[in-house]
Amino acid sequence: MLRAARTLLATRQPLDAEIGVSEMLGSWWGRRVPGVDVERLLGEGLVAHAEASGSAAGLALLTGIAVLGTTVHQRELAEKGAATLAERGVARPVWADLIGRARPVAAYVSGSRFGDTDDIITTFRYDGREPDSAAGEHALIAVVDHNSGGMLRDAWVTTKVDRLLEHCRAQAEGGDPMATFTQIRLERARLLLESAVQHTDRAIAANAGGPGVTDGSPAAHHALIRSRIRALPRQAAGQSRSARSRDRRAMLAARFLASDAAAELSDSYAASRCVDHIIAYGCDADADRPLRVSPRKIEAFLLRWLTRRVILLPEEHEAMPHVLAAWIRWAGPRHGLPEVAVNATLDALWESISAFTTSYLDVSASFGLPPEVVRRLLPDGDLSALPRRMFAFPLLTSDLLAESEAEFDPATREGRRALLRLDHFGEYAAPAGHRGKHSTGAREPAADPAATEEALDAHERLAERLWKGDPPELWSAAERLLDRGHERPVVLRMLMEVLEDAEHGEDVAARLDGL
Repeated sequence: MLRAARTLLATRQPLDAEIGVSEMLGSWWGRRVPGVDVERLLGEGLVAHAEASGSAAGLALLTGIAVLGTTVHQRELAEKGAATLAERGVARPVWADLIGRARPVAAYVSGSRFGDTDDIITTFRYDGREPDSAAGEHALIAVVDHNSGGMLRDAWVTTKVDRLLEHCRAQAEGGDPMATFTQIRLERARLLLESAVQHTDRAIAANAGGPGVTDGSPAAHHALIRSRIRALPRQAAGQSRSARSRDRRAMLAARFLASDAAAELSDSYAASRCVDHIIAYGCDADADRPLRVSPRKIEAFLLRWLTRRVILLPEEHEAMPHVLAAWIRWAGPRHGLPEVAVNATLDALWESISAFTTSYLDVSASFGLPPEVVRRLLPDGDLSALPRRMFAFPLLTSDLLAESEAEFDPATREGRRALLRLDHFGEYAAPAGHRGKHSTGAREPAADPAATEEALDAHERLAERLWKGDPPELWSAAERLLDRGHERPVVLRMLMEVLEDAEHGEDVAARLDGL
């Protein structure tokens, strides 16, 4: 990389230098090696090597990393290294005074009325250039795939800004009836780009990035994108609206159920439950756009999200296609879809029904749990929560508490406390060495020296977080530790220690990732 950095010395434009450094930093983006922090090993290792070289290429590389480094510590180390080499008299690159001084000019979103993907276009100009000069003006284009959870699918940079914007406008104004092109506030562009980067990082961390995420344009430009995000203004506090408020969702559901489109739905209770799931998907997994409908979104909802995230009662499973069809007819025109596009979406729905019927997960059969146990663990129908809730409250999976649901309700503090007290003290446990039909599998009191009221307080805080999935890193850490062979009591203690440290200002996510 240091040899490759020699090309930076022949570069005269700061944008070319930033792209070159970003490609280097992207060469290991998303790579995972067990037990190794790849970003720290290679990123900080490259900084140290460049400084130790004492060369002009090393200074050029450090100058770029000081702006484009993917972590604060990485940028700080590069800045110090660059200052050290400059003090020794090493020649600085000609673009050194302009790099990092790109300032935002405008932002746009180009896409289609279906809204499956958006091209987020942000234009920039380097400070120090003449305002009427095209030199240094450029556009960053980031492609966001909303049907894959808002992930970054592609990215590139162009200096032909006027030609790009003219083409997008022409498409939207007559070249393509489905094309859209709108200008957005810079603060909104930052929110969209930050969200795309976060979703992509999470997908990579979960080994779910898939082809094209850790390679190609997104990888080569991810450091540049992060740098440009930092240059965009933040939305002022108080301007953001509550995109996921219960009131807003309830209002949408009520309007739909009162509409002519929903008039033919025979089971109003099942329809209400189904539309709640449709709206939740639009708010949580589609950039807060519950009214958006498209063939790809319908397939993603039915065949991926719904089958993995939600438990449907038999009557809801039967009603879902009909409710979804009514929702498409009602929401499509409100989102600006022409009739031909609404019909195409309905065709995609009916083509997906067979696959949906055969692929939908029967949770009770798959996990060997009685239906009443599933309802107790998943009162909200969130299928993704089942493993962590079984881990947090294993007694809920037994039939021991079948006649005491109110007393052991994990949704109340009293119920949680009662469940955890059983877990700690084993009030129904058989004598040591014996397990009868009334055994819960709980450990004996003597085997748990931390079984005190204080320990119960800490365990309750942990169990409540696991029940809610807050933060997501908590269950990820638990799964990782369990996979490594640690027993449940050990994992519980480790997680409780992290949460206790968090009360003293520790970074919870970082600590959990380090377990």
